[in-house]
Amino acid sequence: MKIVIAMDSFKGSLTSMEAGAAVSSGILRVYPDAKIKVLPLADGGEGTVEALTLGMGGELQSIKVTGPSDDQKITAQYGILRDKKTAIIEMAAAAGLTLLPLEKRNPLYTTTYGVGEILRDAIHKGCRHFIVGIGGSATNDGGLGMLQALGWQMLDSVGETVPHNALGLEKLAVIDDSTVLPELKECTFRIACDVTNPLLGPEGCSAVFGPQKGAPPDKISIMDEWLQHYAELAKAKYPQANPQTPGAGAAGGLGFAFLTFTRANLESGINIVMKETRLEEQIAAADLVITGEGRLDGQTVMGKAPIGIARIAKKYEKPVIAFSGCVTPDARLCNTHGIDAYFPILRQVTTLSQALDPKNAQQNMTDTVEQVFQLIKIAPNA
Repeated sequence: MKIVIAMDSFKGSLTSMEAGAAVSSGILRVYPDAKIKVLPLADGGEGTVEALTLGMGGELQSIKVTGPSDDQKITAQYGILRDKKTAIIEMAAAAGLTLLPLEKRNPLYTTTYGVGEILRDAIHKGCRHFIVGIGGSATNDGGLGMLQALGWQMLDSVGETVPHNALGLEKLAVIDDSTVLPELKECTFRIACDVTNPLLGPEGCSAVFGPQKGAPPDKISIMDEWLQHYAELAKAKYPQANPQTPGAGAAGGLGFAFLTFTRANLESGINIVMKETRLEEQIAAADLVITGEGRLDGQTVMGKAPIGIARIAKKYEKPVIAFSGCVTPDARLCNTHGIDAYFPILRQVTTLSQALDPKNAQQNMTDTVEQVFQLIKIAPNA
């Protein structure tokens, strides 16, 4: 029996590869000779670096960088696939909303400078191709901080460097690229982005995401004006700049910065991961496909990773089983979107903290999978 396992992460509990390994352990208890392939699964957000890097035999790197606040230093991880000179980066590792306590969340003061520091480190280590997930940001600086870390001089009307955050956009008068890292000309960027918001306007990053990041209500329209001014300056220097491009508003305008200042394309996060891991090729050769995520519900069918796996599997008429930490009544929609059967792994009444404990989650997963495969063993054609 050839089995492909592609589990999304169980946020706060198991990574993609840990969940996949737990599933594999349960199968091997029943089918010790099964040929199992555990593949990483992520959509460009949290867990993408670990899933892709470890799943593809790369190496994790740790670096001290600026956090979401200029006065904050954090240790961020990114991955390098040395054979391809490719770096895997999550912007949230340096500028993520979860890196700030609630009382300090305000996109007027947060920065993407640390994202630029990660990129700079990877460039110095020889990387020229980048996969960058840009979900979960705390910022609304239009990528200003990142660009400054990469060598762009962002100056005010008297030639002074502006702040690295959204407040810097208010004072910005000159964009000078004379000191940009020369290696950037050799670099390409695949941006994992499933957000289609433009940079500006009622659907732009300030209006839609600003409140979620702690922006004062009376500053939303002002931030949008600053970004408009920034976009005009950028277009005067780089004619391809287009603030209305779908995805330009992702990560507080970081999407716009990548599209305007670098050789970048925005792509579906899950599609990038599937392509890099040759997941479709693996599924086509399998007898059974297993997927899952922390919670299966009605939202799962709206393009989440397990449904992406199921759609590929059905293209090749492969059966699909899903395992999840919990399920809701509307999870049955998954049965009409390619998941043939799904199973929650909780095995007794428990607290949330106990359920999320990685050791408990692994044990619950392995034990549940074992029993499902015991059923498959006695009823192979059922």
